[in-house]
Amino acid sequence: MPVPPTSILGGESVYCINQAQLSESVRLTENDPESAPKLQRLLAKVEAECTRNERAAFAFTLIERLRTKTD
Repeated sequence: MPVPPTSILGGESVYCINQAQLSESVRLTENDPESAPKLQRLLAKVEAECTRNERAAFAFTLIERLRTKTD
């Protein structure tokens, strides 16, 4: 019998979100002439193909990789 996926949409916070970083992220995604089109395409694709829980997993994974890995 399949086990239902564990929701990762709520619960206790592990990281704080810096308001300035969040504001800059929104600006890049919505208004930056170079970054916005690329980011909006990626967001549309992820939102169309993934469930809400999968999108949360993707977001947390991106944050963790940014936090722990260098380019």
